[in-house]
Amino acid sequence: MATEPKAKNIGGDSRIKAGLIWMNGQMVPQEEAKVSVLTHALHYGTSVFEGIRAYDTPKGPAIFRLPEHVERLFHSAKVLMMEIPFTPQEISQAIQQVVRENGYKSCYIRPLAWMGAHTLGVNPLPNNPAEVMVAAWEWGTYLGDEAVKKGARLITSSWARFPANVMPGKAKIGGNYVNSALARIEAQQQGADEALLLDKEGFVAEGSGENIFFFKGNTLYAIEHSVNLMGITRDSVIAIARDLGYEVRECRATRDQLYMADEVFMVGTAAEITPVSYLDHRAIGKGVAGEHTMRLRRAYLEAVQGQNLKYEAWLSYVN
Repeated sequence: MATEPKAKNIGGDSRIKAGLIWMNGQMVPQEEAKVSVLTHALHYGTSVFEGIRAYDTPKGPAIFRLPEHVERLFHSAKVLMMEIPFTPQEISQAIQQVVRENGYKSCYIRPLAWMGAHTLGVNPLPNNPAEVMVAAWEWGTYLGDEAVKKGARLITSSWARFPANVMPGKAKIGGNYVNSALARIEAQQQGADEALLLDKEGFVAEGSGENIFFFKGNTLYAIEHSVNLMGITRDSVIAIARDLGYEVRECRATRDQLYMADEVFMVGTAAEITPVSYLDHRAIGKGVAGEHTMRLRRAYLEAVQGQNLKYEAWLSYVN
């Protein structure tokens, strides 16, 4: 029987170095990108954001699925009744400008729009139009290289994913992520790499910031959308898996179904494709990164790094 390794503490106190930040239409050094302590979003979580990656490709840095990410940013703002004072095209250009002017070959990109400091009542709308920034920094493997090589260790969180009539889970709203933060803290304090959250009915929802997949034989199962964020990486992985010849089914699943799966993995912009080796101290399959998972990961990285022209439409070249 495989022996479960102990997780490393992947936290740290190194500060983000973002260089030049696009803020409300101007490029400014990170030290000058400041907001008021009376900002509504700081008090009430009224912000929307995206996580995007740019990759080094043979044609220079390229942003993965930029139009889809910008579209989701504006959809999230609509849910919050937030007015973004820039067009989607202007935000897309700002994202490309940040990557280009910082000289990044590959990086993680964070567009953020937030309700400002006009008023501090609970109602955020007097703070429209929102303020906007785009920052980027070099960021490697989200859960660490060891998690990719050996598989991440997960625990099921005592914090459930909020139901759809409590919080708008299809929108990337800052306040939603307190739920994720509590789950992630709990997981790491218990020696795991990441948390698995269930919905109010006890079915698998998602990780603290990732969608969940599992293999049973040669069939790939994608956890269906209920309260889950509609993941752009999830959509990409389903397309790639089908191109590789896998049958893909969407399903609801309980956590014990994941215990019995041959392979489990997580996907997201930050996590990319990260295999899961243990869930709740139970080995998934042989307790190592699965063969099908790693095949998908290789194909995904070829797509995002411009090495497979079949997926070139997903890339927005910076230069």
